[in-house]
Amino acid sequence: MKTHAANEKLQSIISLVEKKGISANGLIDDLKALRELAQIEQDPLVTKVLRLTYEYLQENQSFDIQAQYDEDEEGNEYPLEIDDNENLLYLLNLLKNAEHKLNREEIKDYRTSLKEELY
Repeated sequence: MKTHAANEKLQSIISLVEKKGISANGLIDDLKALRELAQIEQDPLVTKVLRLTYEYLQENQSFDIQAQYDEDEEGNEYPLEIDDNENLLYLLNLLKNAEHKLNREEIKDYRTSLKEELY
C-alpha cells in the first residue's frame, strides 16, 4: 500500500485478525474499505485480490486457499499446510509492500487461487 491512510487501515486489519481471527466482526467491511483505498492508489492487482478475499470469506467463512508452495530438491512444488488465520495474515502482510517484485508474484498466486475457488 502506498498511502499512509491505506497502511494504517491495513495494519488495523492485521491487528484485528491477529486478535480475533477471520471470524472477527467487521473484517469484511474493513477489507471493503481497504479495497476502496487500493482503488484510489490505482493498483488493480491489490484491488482485485482484496475483493476476491472478502468474497471468499463471505462465501466460505474460512480462508483455506492453497497459494503458498514449497519446493523440494528435485524442483517439485507442493502446497504448504497453513491455518486460515495465518494464511490471511500472510496475504495481508504481502500487501504492506505490494510493489516489491516477489510480493507481487505471491499476491498473483493468491489472486489465481481465489479466482479458481470462487468461479
